[in-house]
Amino acid sequence: MDFETLLSYQWGVMMPEFIILGVAVALSLIDLFIPENRNRQLLGLFAFVGVAVSFVSLLGLWTSDVTSILDDTFRLDSFAKSFKALLLIGSALVLLLAIHYEPNERIAYRGEFYYLFLTALLGAMMMASSGDLITLFVGLELLSISSYILVAIRKKHTLANEAALKYVITGSIATAITLFGMSYIFGFTGSTNIKEIAVQLASTSDENHQYVLSLAFLLTFVGLSFKLASAPFHMWAPDVYQGATTPVVSFLSVVSKTAGFVIVLRVIVSVFAQTPAGSSASMLMTLAPYIAFLAGATMIIGNTIALRQRNVKRMLAYSSVAHAGYVLVAFASLSMFMFEAIWFYLLAYVFMTIGAFAILQVVSQHHDDEDISIFAGLYRRSPLMAIAMTIFLLSLAGIPGTAGFIGKMNIFLGAFIVEPAHYVLASIMVITTVISYVYYFGIFVQMFFRPVEHTHRLEWPPGVIAVVVICVIGTVLLGVFPNIAYDFLAPFEHFSDFLQ
Repeated sequence: MDFETLLSYQWGVMMPEFIILGVAVALSLIDLFIPENRNRQLLGLFAFVGVAVSFVSLLGLWTSDVTSILDDTFRLDSFAKSFKALLLIGSALVLLLAIHYEPNERIAYRGEFYYLFLTALLGAMMMASSGDLITLFVGLELLSISSYILVAIRKKHTLANEAALKYVITGSIATAITLFGMSYIFGFTGSTNIKEIAVQLASTSDENHQYVLSLAFLLTFVGLSFKLASAPFHMWAPDVYQGATTPVVSFLSVVSKTAGFVIVLRVIVSVFAQTPAGSSASMLMTLAPYIAFLAGATMIIGNTIALRQRNVKRMLAYSSVAHAGYVLVAFASLSMFMFEAIWFYLLAYVFMTIGAFAILQVVSQHHDDEDISIFAGLYRRSPLMAIAMTIFLLSLAGIPGTAGFIGKMNIFLGAFIVEPAHYVLASIMVITTVISYVYYFGIFVQMFFRPVEHTHRLEWPPGVIAVVVICVIGTVLLGVFPNIAYDFLAPFEHFSDFLQ
């Protein structure tokens, strides 16, 4: 590839990624020359500004046409733009939490957190725009390796070391399974380009070939289910959530999970949604019952095990597992509004989850504990924050008037507008949602009906206050005026350019 060919590419479509990469490199160099005893909060602010500038540059590309560069390995389409927006919004909120995170034990290499965070974000953004299996896998590994290190950032913390070890082992196995499934796809088609793979698979009618492709589908989906923390590949989640710092947990719960659904949609829908020649249904439609079974098991296991948790982080870990199941319902239904339903639910999940973790961060740091009892009497000590936490929990529970309710309703209705309708899956969704009220309302009981153990007021850092306010506004607005989000997606016309 000569120099003139390189100049001919429209590099402007990668501007959000270039900004994140540039800021990450700059932070790593600046951190080298700052004395060890100096505060690293300025690095966090620099990272936050970088994410904000990247988001502004993404908005500048919002109405641009579908653009493909580097031999179709990088695509800027409606799917990429909408999900990058989720990743950047979630990352900006998490960075505000991280700036004010002050654990009792000192983190020796705090500066590393910010540029490792940005490299993980860069990997997730590359996944959203990938048009090739190789690019997709590189983005996945960039996200995964950075996440492993972030979990172990507290080197002398026993739970953090245990969590990181479990995360690395299970993550490596899942990556190997994913790669094994992708190797079948490549071996069958001779290409790693997603569009070319889809075209070739659409012309395949041999039943023997269909069995091989079914195996490729199941291997790839099983491997990616680890990133989603869906049952039965969720066992890493509670230990990692308990051992990692609260900002890292927020990142894994929101940004990493969103990236997991990005790669599932990019690979599974793009490759397996085409109807083969001589067949009446696509492979994705044929194997949808397996996805539905996984969704039902995920909702049941996540919500029932959460009932027994006293540690709030572990409780929210199993809650995260259950929410992965809710999103999988939309994926199993394959309705014409699947992309919009998943995108809206993940947007709502960003606000309600990061908001809950923001309040948990301050309360748990104050008590040096994560037991549910730390919320006892919070309404008397900090009434506004108790009300905010109530809004987040109501949204997580899917109570009307919140973003979580609209998100669940979209998915629930999507299960009925397809043929055949998923009555069993929708029933499981309703029942498990009701079960979730028990452990969410357990925190309500602590905040409003338990005596105060400490009378002095909690100190709320300005960054945490900003996160809580933004998340409350987002949760309420999306619950009352959901059209705001859909107006945001208006230029995309139901993601019609996804397979162009």
